[in-house]
Amino acid sequence: MKTHHLGLIMNGVTGRMGTNQHLIRSIVAIRQQGGVRLSPDEVIMPEPVLVGRNENKLKALAEAHGLSRYSTDLEACLRDPDNQIYFDSQLTNLRADAVRQAIAARKSIYCEKPTATNTADALALYQEAREVGLKNGVVQDKLFLPGLLKLKYLIDTGFFGRILSVRGEFGYWVFDGFHQPTQRPSWNYKKEEGGGMILDMFPHWQYVVENLFGSIKALSCLAATHIDKRIDEKGHEYTCTADDAAYATFELGNGVICQFNSSWSVRVRRDDLLTIQVDGTRGSAVAGLRDCVIQHHSFTPKPVWNPDIDSPIDFFETWQRVPTNQIYDNAFKIQWELFLKHVVKDIPFPWTLLEGAKGVQLAELGLQAWQERCWLDVPELVV
Repeated sequence: MKTHHLGLIMNGVTGRMGTNQHLIRSIVAIRQQGGVRLSPDEVIMPEPVLVGRNENKLKALAEAHGLSRYSTDLEACLRDPDNQIYFDSQLTNLRADAVRQAIAARKSIYCEKPTATNTADALALYQEAREVGLKNGVVQDKLFLPGLLKLKYLIDTGFFGRILSVRGEFGYWVFDGFHQPTQRPSWNYKKEEGGGMILDMFPHWQYVVENLFGSIKALSCLAATHIDKRIDEKGHEYTCTADDAAYATFELGNGVICQFNSSWSVRVRRDDLLTIQVDGTRGSAVAGLRDCVIQHHSFTPKPVWNPDIDSPIDFFETWQRVPTNQIYDNAFKIQWELFLKHVVKDIPFPWTLLEGAKGVQLAELGLQAWQERCWLDVPELVV
């Protein structure tokens, strides 16, 4: 058996997303399955070193998952020639500087989004990595969710006919901490620390829309800070300086209209924390994180407006669930395996830092449209 041992610097994995999705459900899971299989006699085995600022947290996390390598010294890890990949899931405002260090050390780059807090920095990271010939990628996990994979199947097989519109609803009620503990970190609500709904979620909507429905031509956006005071991790009250909700409309180049509402100040009465409804001339679908339901033109009820009686139609029972005909792995793990294959075998990996820069651009334009209360065109990024 030929084994490719890939040293992997994982910076920022003590955070919720880094621990659960990238470490436990991706890299540890890959190691537990025996690596990424390339052929019956060839495999990739990631060898992670956990990097962060708190040595005690790193040690506990490493020991909990049978890992021996952890460090608070990023520079030393970057100097080690056995470490071939740098991964970043730190706070957004720390990412660009650390990725630049990794580029200077000639490491392959894989990182969370947004890749930077502004388009200029995000695009520069791609250009700098490309100029020295480094393999690079950005996490675009929602493309690999079972619900969206089912939606992609419907698109590819022509179920919708001509797609007319898309409506995305994302979010849930995040407690402010005064009477119940909050379930999100305080930096999410501090603009000065890289927080905000637009910067967090518009990079997601950019790649979801572009990969499923078409390129975004223009946008409008209204955002708000609905909850102005919250309690932080130390029990201290603080003032929220970042937007916690955003209401956006995207006009696509092919004429499709997409509306995305994103909020941490909304109570959920829908099928999932994220739902995407697609309406077409021949049918409609609503996809969540794992499930997807459809209504074909031939099975569409014919409602008649009459507010004086209870509706004779149960609008939920006229939808059919798309069957789960395959086993779906963790979305983050799927993309990790693809990136590891890209590094070792140069298998194409289209989700580069350029795609990450497009997401940052959409967020930056969303913030501008909100501030200026206007529609803005989305220009093509020049590289």
